[in-house]
Amino acid sequence: MEDTHNQTDTETKIEGILQRMAMLYSWSKLTVEAYLRDLLAFHRFVLDAKPSSTALLATAQHVTDYLAYLQHKGLATSSIQRQRSAMATWFHYLQNEKMRTDFPMQDVVGVMSSFRLPKYISEQDVEALIQAPDTTTNKGIRDRFLLEMMYATGLRVSELASLKVADINQKQKTLRVIGKGNKEREIPYGEQADFWLKKWLKIRKATSVFLFPSKKGHLSRQTLWRCVHNCAILVGLSPVPSPHVLRHAFATHLLNHGADLRAVQTLLGHENITTTEIYTHVSRSQLYDELNKAHPMGKK
Repeated sequence: MEDTHNQTDTETKIEGILQRMAMLYSWSKLTVEAYLRDLLAFHRFVLDAKPSSTALLATAQHVTDYLAYLQHKGLATSSIQRQRSAMATWFHYLQNEKMRTDFPMQDVVGVMSSFRLPKYISEQDVEALIQAPDTTTNKGIRDRFLLEMMYATGLRVSELASLKVADINQKQKTLRVIGKGNKEREIPYGEQADFWLKKWLKIRKATSVFLFPSKKGHLSRQTLWRCVHNCAILVGLSPVPSPHVLRHAFATHLLNHGADLRAVQTLLGHENITTTEIYTHVSRSQLYDELNKAHPMGKK
C-alpha cells in the first residue's frame, strides 16, 4: 500500500511539473495531455526496472532501454521520436530548474541508428531542381523564387505559403516567421533568393498582404507540392521529392559545411535540439556513402 501511495505522489508531482512547463512554454491542453501520457509511461517503465527510481531520477540507460523497448514493441518511428523529444524537454526543464544537475539525453546511444532518416538530396540535385522553372514566364519566376526561398531559409511549407510581404526586411535580407506554437523567429536569406524576390515583387500584381496571393488568400500547400513535383520530373529526379525535402537539404547541407547544430536548430524553429540532431545522422550517413564510393577499400 505504501509503495502504491508513493507512486501516486510521484505521478502527481510529475503532473504538477508539467503544468508549470505548460505555462512557461504556452502549451495547449492537448500537448500537455500527450506529454503527461508519454512521461507517465516512461515513469512506470523506470519503476519496473528499478523500484527506487522515478522519471525524475532516470538515467541515460533508462532512456536508452525504454526507447529500445518501444522499438521492440513495433511502435512507429514517429511515435518513438515524439517520446524521445518529450523526455529531452522534461530533462532540460529539470536541469534548468536545478532539480537535477545533469542532462541524461546527451548520453543516450544506439537507439537512433535504426530510425528512418529524412530523405537526402545532393547539392547538385537541389541546383538542378531550382533551375527547372521556365523563368521567361511569370509563373516560372514565381516558382523559381519559391524554390530559392525554400532552400535558402529551410521554411516549412505552411510557413512559406502564408508568408506576408510585411514579414520581409529587404534591407537586412531577413524574414520574420511565426512557426509552431506561435513562436517567432528571424531567418536570413542570401543574395540568390534576394535576386528572385525582387523579380517576383516586380511582376506580382496584387494588393494582398500575402507574398504569394491566391483567390482564397494565400498559396496552398498543394500548389507548392505541384511546383516541386513538376520541377523534379522535368530534371529527372527519382524518386520525386516532396517540398519538405528542401527543408531537409537546407539543414543537412548547412551541417555538411560546418554550421553549428544550435544555429541550425534556431533557423528551423525546433523546440528541442534532439529534433535537429537527426540531421547529423543524415550528414554522417552521406559522408560514409561518399567515403565508400571514393576509397579503394570501400567497394566490395
